[in-house]
Amino acid sequence: MGAAKKVVVLDYGSGNLRSAQRALQRTGADVEVTADASAAFEADGLVVPGVGAYEACMTGLRDIGGEQIIAKRLAAGRPVLGVCVGMQILFARGVEFGVQTEGCAQWPGAVTRLDAPVIPHMGWNVVDAAADSTLFRGLDADTRFYFVHSYAAQTWEGNSDAKLTWATHQVPFLAAVEDGPLSATQFHPEKSGDAGATLLRNWVESLG
Repeated sequence: MGAAKKVVVLDYGSGNLRSAQRALQRTGADVEVTADASAAFEADGLVVPGVGAYEACMTGLRDIGGEQIIAKRLAAGRPVLGVCVGMQILFARGVEFGVQTEGCAQWPGAVTRLDAPVIPHMGWNVVDAAADSTLFRGLDADTRFYFVHSYAAQTWEGNSDAKLTWATHQVPFLAAVEDGPLSATQFHPEKSGDAGATLLRNWVESLG
């Protein structure tokens, strides 16, 4: 056994920070919740959580220079995992209630409202995992993950080599993306029981 992987959960005022921290600790990682830029850059892995409105998340992220932290890590090839709205803000923009908010623009495209009779999409859903996915390694096709969201990325305009995992709530949407050092899930692994624990373990084990 080598030293425990050091993971930072980025604290910018959004997300279930403690539940994310606990879920990651169960993988054996050494986990810190902080807004400190140097700690966030130096860690083996950075997790960007997020709940609520896109605009509020971006405001909180900008207040701590979060976009620069994410960009700097990725430029250095250092892994980042976005969760829920922490996935959505990686796209160029989010559109909520007719308001367009600039995102981190690590990926092109927009996050938009799901066109479904029941919103939010809330509860357990299967996903169509990408072939040779790292995140979903060892998980069966009928594995369910816990979602709670009204918005999602519904198209992919980014790197054609990225591993895309889709789900459907009336319409198809991206449930997860693995694109080099940048990964993200629309569902909440920390609320997804054993399946989520496996996914987080797979991610932690993939860190440098």
